[in-house]
Amino acid sequence: MDTLQCMRIFEKVATGRGFALAARGLDLNVAAVSRAIAQLETHLGSRLLNRTTRRVALTEAGERYLRRCQEVLLNIDDAEAEARSATAYPTGLLRVHALSSFGHQLVVPAILEYQLRFSSLRVEVTMAGAIPDMLEQRYDASIVVAPELPSSRLVSLRLGSIGGVVCASPQYLATHGVPKTPEDLRSHQCLQLATPIFPFDQWIFKGEGKRYVVNVNSARMTVNAMEALEPAVTRGLGIAMLPVGVALPGLRSGALIRILREYEVQPVNVYVLYHSRRFLDAKIRTFIDLLREEVPSMLAADERALTTLEAREVMS
Repeated sequence: MDTLQCMRIFEKVATGRGFALAARGLDLNVAAVSRAIAQLETHLGSRLLNRTTRRVALTEAGERYLRRCQEVLLNIDDAEAEARSATAYPTGLLRVHALSSFGHQLVVPAILEYQLRFSSLRVEVTMAGAIPDMLEQRYDASIVVAPELPSSRLVSLRLGSIGGVVCASPQYLATHGVPKTPEDLRSHQCLQLATPIFPFDQWIFKGEGKRYVVNVNSARMTVNAMEALEPAVTRGLGIAMLPVGVALPGLRSGALIRILREYEVQPVNVYVLYHSRRFLDAKIRTFIDLLREEVPSMLAADERALTTLEAREVMS
């Protein structure tokens, strides 16, 4: 027995005062309507309608049950309308996770733009060092920066890649010398970013038709947040591989110097993770659309700024 369908049929019969009218309104035959009412009365153990050959009338129990049915059916209709509208219009709370190592650089500007476009939405951003259990922690999307993703059932969309630059402070280079090749890094103090999905115990370079792999698992300092790595390089603690966007302010001011620029640093990928492509909530769909628009633009702008800066250095 489909209790909800029987309730809908009963409500139509009771308010229309007849089986035939209810049957026409629901696109059913009269026998099906009569059978549904009988099943509902049997299920409840109570008579809901008194029937004659010409009309039907509610019993006292039927009147009380009708009021409850109408409340329930109205709530269900409201819930269905709300669920449908969620796929059409961004509403409610958007919960976003981002890896703390790159969240300030990539996610915060995107979130600010998203809030400007959809001011009625609330956004909750959590920055952490590992990919969460998105289902258990009820995140709508996660922005991850990694060489590659671990296997999962989540949908992933690659937004672009981040180039890296190897940097040190002028003071460090004056004291320890300037590495000329990636292999020279073995005799230097390297500073390492490491997270559960960003285990950079190896720095990989390409140049002169060769591939260089430098182990930095004995780095002088290892941190799990980019915000801690950049100041350490600026203060002269060692050499680090920094994303272009993080390194640019220091390169512009002279607090950092790029080294090994003849060698290409292995880039890392930027992904957004979410639960499913089917019936995607509008708040998630619009956020992903914005990321697809904004993140590649931000990454390209960083690369252009680096190229312009280095071109000026050559000219000067």
